[in-house]
Amino acid sequence: MPITLDSINGINNQSRRGMRRAGDPRFRQVAELVHELQLAGALQVRIQSAKDGNETSLMSFAPSKDPQDETERQALRSLLSLKPGLQEFQVYYGGYSGKDNEVAMMTRSMLEVLFELAADVRVPESDITEGRAGPGLAAGQAGGTSATSAVNILSGSSAPSDASIAVQYNGRWFWIADTDIQSKTIFGTVMLLFSISDIGVKGTGTIVTVPANG
Repeated sequence: MPITLDSINGINNQSRRGMRRAGDPRFRQVAELVHELQLAGALQVRIQSAKDGNETSLMSFAPSKDPQDETERQALRSLLSLKPGLQEFQVYYGGYSGKDNEVAMMTRSMLEVLFELAADVRVPESDITEGRAGPGLAAGQAGGTSATSAVNILSGSSAPSDASIAVQYNGRWFWIADTDIQSKTIFGTVMLLFSISDIGVKGTGTIVTVPANG
């Protein structure tokens, strides 16, 4: 079974209603191993450009004499079902092919990321009762659930006194606490991704040709 980025908290119809699947522990192991190997210089990810202009993402294991690096590389190979002895793998974005000489990544769209973050909003119970919003995290819900949230978005009837970012909507305030480092970091990362997705080749507008006779 492939380990995908969606494994961490897969978006599906249930998660859109505020119910999530448990994260895949293998995904966290892969993320930690990749991080450690990159810090040690034992794993590299690069973009290779071909003569025809196409680009290929490559993940390669760099030579290392450190026994710990080799142990971590073998663990990563095992988790990703990669071919033993092969030092370089192409990275594909899309479906899992089952091949042992490539790494398949299935990333979420920005819309799916927003759905996931929306499930972490502490929705006022009155809004849920009145049918104004779906059941995210109810505003009085036990802290044990919100402690595992990716981002902690608070809500209230008055403006917060110490918020990193706040917005007023429909008479209520929603904000991220200035002391919540994790939530601020994740929110900033999402905003960065939006900025990156906005950059690209701007297509020309529609051209209308009006024939002129005479």
